[in-house]
Amino acid sequence: MTATIRHWLQSGTGRGSLSLVTAPKPIPHAGEVLVKVKAVSLNYRDKLVLEGGIGLTPVEPIIPATDFAGVVEEVGDGVATLRRGDRVVSVIAPDWFDGAVPTPDLPLAPTFPSPARGTIPPGALSEYVVRPAHALARSPDSLDDAEAATLPIAALTAWYALIERGRLKPGDGVLIHGTGGVALFGLQFAKLAGAIVLVVSSSADKLAAARQLGAGHLLKRDTPDLAAEVRRLTGGRGADHVLETVGGANFALSLDAAAPGGRVSLIGQIDGTDLAGNSLHLARKRLIVEGIAVGHQRAYDEMLRAVDAARLKPVIDSRFPLTDLPAALDRLDAGPFGKIVVDLA
Repeated sequence: MTATIRHWLQSGTGRGSLSLVTAPKPIPHAGEVLVKVKAVSLNYRDKLVLEGGIGLTPVEPIIPATDFAGVVEEVGDGVATLRRGDRVVSVIAPDWFDGAVPTPDLPLAPTFPSPARGTIPPGALSEYVVRPAHALARSPDSLDDAEAATLPIAALTAWYALIERGRLKPGDGVLIHGTGGVALFGLQFAKLAGAIVLVVSSSADKLAAARQLGAGHLLKRDTPDLAAEVRRLTGGRGADHVLETVGGANFALSLDAAAPGGRVSLIGQIDGTDLAGNSLHLARKRLIVEGIAVGHQRAYDEMLRAVDAARLKPVIDSRFPLTDLPAALDRLDAGPFGKIVVDLA
């Protein structure tokens, strides 16, 4: 009898399109690896895919989510880099090794051509997955599976914005909007680099928690003339780097609060994809505004080594069993402090 596994399936748009189904256990072919998934982390992007946001409606059923950590159970012919028992974490853009992004956008989730199978359905919310060996990286030894599962999108996005592209240096001022996954990884990486971190949130409790992670200055979102307060706290200069995770009208604040020659990394669209702001800031301050969507394999490898060396611990807001995906999505909607993890171990 063929062994079966459970996985979530998204067959359309909205919560009603989700179902927990059984399927045959996948078999790795040449160059592929079978992974027993131990933990999956959710991203705001998963919410957009589920809701059909910004053109991310799937055209056929998919397994939701992208970020997972697990243990290698089988390897196909020709795989020399991994072996049974290795702890691994997913790679979000496995064919982007270095340099400029090769495509205008990433797909709903990575798809991997296989001569024997056609295309492997994307997605991580499954008890077992098959991936090409190059679409997996070794998990940092210092992290457990739940912690490692938080890294592929959120951590890499923050690292790519601040370290790879931003060349963050000691003493730089970093303004971070919010306390979600990307924001908190940005806070932790900025502290590792010796930067001064300013965090903006509407929640006093979340700001207090950000202080425990090393935030130097805490700003309520309703602070009158918040950009002026950022300049005051940075000696009149403004923020050298801004992690813009909100979008919409908040973009105007990021431009106003940025220092001359500063960098604004545009990451989130929580408040909408239409940006508002004074374009004179771009010219007068000579600002760099860059859209960030994860990063390449080299940056990912460097980040994994840095996380392990620093024994950096990702912030996990809450954890849910596989059967409780609806509750996990509810928590994602509520605005977590850090990452949400679905446990499959």
